[in-house]
Amino acid sequence: MATNVSRPHGCGVGVASFYYKLCDLDSAWGVVLEALAAGGVVVSLVFFMALLALVPFTRDKNRRGSVALHAVFLVCTAGLFGLTFAFIVGEDLATCVSRRFLFGVLFAGCASCLLVQGARLSVLARTNSAPPAWTWCVGAAALWAVEVVINAEWLIITVARQAGARPCDVPNPDFAMALIYVMLLLVGVVAAGASVLAGKYTQWKTEGARVLASGLLSVGIWAAWVVMYVYGNSEASWDTPTLAMALVANAWVFLVLVTIPQVCCSPGDDPDLGANYGVDYETILKERNPHILFMENKTFSMDDPPAGSKPVSPYNNYSGHARSGVYQPTELALITRAGTNPPGSTIPRVSAHSADICTGSTPSQHEDTPSVVYANGSSGCVLHRTSQW
Repeated sequence: MATNVSRPHGCGVGVASFYYKLCDLDSAWGVVLEALAAGGVVVSLVFFMALLALVPFTRDKNRRGSVALHAVFLVCTAGLFGLTFAFIVGEDLATCVSRRFLFGVLFAGCASCLLVQGARLSVLARTNSAPPAWTWCVGAAALWAVEVVINAEWLIITVARQAGARPCDVPNPDFAMALIYVMLLLVGVVAAGASVLAGKYTQWKTEGARVLASGLLSVGIWAAWVVMYVYGNSEASWDTPTLAMALVANAWVFLVLVTIPQVCCSPGDDPDLGANYGVDYETILKERNPHILFMENKTFSMDDPPAGSKPVSPYNNYSGHARSGVYQPTELALITRAGTNPPGSTIPRVSAHSADICTGSTPSQHEDTPSVVYANGSSGCVLHRTSQW
């Protein structure tokens, strides 16, 4: 880099001229894109960890099957934000190779995941079931590998054709032509998202609408930057900002329309979460065997027993009152009320000396002892009680 470049406003003394666009306050596009790209990297990493943390709470196997695709999609989106810094800093061999090679590769990764996800949602919207998740991951990897081969071949041929030429010196139309495959993938994303809306299972149409919206906005962004990059820029100095703006804008579209709703809304839309984690006591009782339930404890049951045989519980007559609140007359109360009892009513008493009689001992004679007649049988002693009242 040239050493006679004046230090711009906002850059410190120790900052190399290679990084002037990161701190130059006179050219605000670099500072703004730097802030947006840094924020996008942080948000992508946070949602990546949140997506993995929510896997144990996703009970629907169809929704869990898309976690791998969304994880790869988030990695590629974070790569788009990171690639923005290569367009803000100065040009050398490393940054030029990164710009020309990773631009199409990272966009192809995002578009491949979206296209496969749209095709998967299209199948779910029609049959409510889909093939295993690994088949979709293999399909996305195959689509992405095509762009990797195309970009690698294009970069090698372009650099080898002009000895000593840098990848940044490649004409703008040639760079745009190398990305035709990515454009086809974006068109396929739009077609796949539209096909989801034609299905009969409505629970998948919301995700299909998000895929369709992200595809349409991506096509619009690509059409705008290609036209500006190839035909609209009268000055070559705006070529790099155009590509950087396309990266940041499209990456934020992916985050806002695809990633954030997927992470925030999918657990709430999962019907199995409410059935397994939001259950109440009544739901638990209904799922159990009614016969076993009422044999255990009928007091706390919330359902009626079946019309057939009804097991009797010892708590059946329990009214909930304390025992001290129920009147239970004692023997002394019955004696004092003996005068008011009708004729013939007696209070039976048993002598405490009955055991001595049965063993052959002579009972003691007391005046207040009731008359007791004992008869010895062959099997033991039989006691007959007569009332004194």
